Amino acid sequence: MATLSAPARTEPAHAKAAAPKRGTDTPFKRRLPLLPALLFVVAVTQLPFLLTVFYSFQSWNLVRPGSRHFVGLQNYIDVLADSTFLAALLNTVVLTVVCVFFSLLLGLGLAILLDRKFLGRGVVRTLLITPFLILPAAGALLWKTTMFDPTYGLLHFVFGTDVDWLSEFPLAAVMAQVVWQWTPFMMLLILAGLQSQPKDVLEAAAVDGAGRWRTFTSITLPHLSRFLQLATLLGAIYIVNSFDAIFLMTQGGPGTASTNLPFYIYQRAFQGFDIGQSSAMGVIVVILTMIVATFALRLMFRTFSVQGGVK
Repeated sequence: MATLSAPARTEPAHAKAAAPKRGTDTPFKRRLPLLPALLFVVAVTQLPFLLTVFYSFQSWNLVRPGSRHFVGLQNYIDVLADSTFLAALLNTVVLTVVCVFFSLLLGLGLAILLDRKFLGRGVVRTLLITPFLILPAAGALLWKTTMFDPTYGLLHFVFGTDVDWLSEFPLAAVMAQVVWQWTPFMMLLILAGLQSQPKDVLEAAAVDGAGRWRTFTSITLPHLSRFLQLATLLGAIYIVNSFDAIFLMTQGGPGTASTNLPFYIYQRAFQGFDIGQSSAMGVIVVILTMIVATFALRLMFRTFSVQGGVK
């Protein structure tokens, strides 16, 4: 007796044609949709920097038409011998180190406070984040007129003194505004680290009789190390470029007491019209920032493994 076999199942020709071929999805094709964004980033960041490097080898002052000519490294030699540039460099280092340190310290304290449960914690958290949401220019004007005014400022009302803070303590006044602006940023990063702690480890430490200080120094602080390093790196990158507070509060004065590198570059480029030396200053600042960022990233990579895990 003959048996009937089921007919073989065939796929339509158009289905075979539509099936993707394995091995044709190359990394280049996967990254091709990112090409427009990459070209845009190169156009708005790298091309201006290359022009800045080119101008740094030129002697070019806009108030002297026809004076543009190639001078090689002379602009860099003049900039490194400029006492005002060195003073601005020192002010930039002091401003960055002090502001990052106090912002980190205050952010750590506020994060520990907000990690606890209490009535109105959501409202307090919103109020503490508010300074970071204010535009830097608006925050600088707020501190200049509301806090540091020698006649109507809050400091005059609290301490009863007629001290002109912006004239007598210009750099400290700018630091206070920058710390106020960036403390919420540090607080948010550290708070994220605190809330990612494993609760079972904290409970085991409490069962073993460890006090709050011992738990904080032995468990919480090592856990927060990578968050503190990230906050320090990002804070330093942004604070080193502070311009709004100095421009609106002190104008770099009195003299050069509160002048930092971004403001001094602005003065030489847009007030002195010296394109060559201001470009050389910009290149030097970029190089110094890259050196600091490289050391900071290496420090962070000691905590984060290359494969993405945490050591």
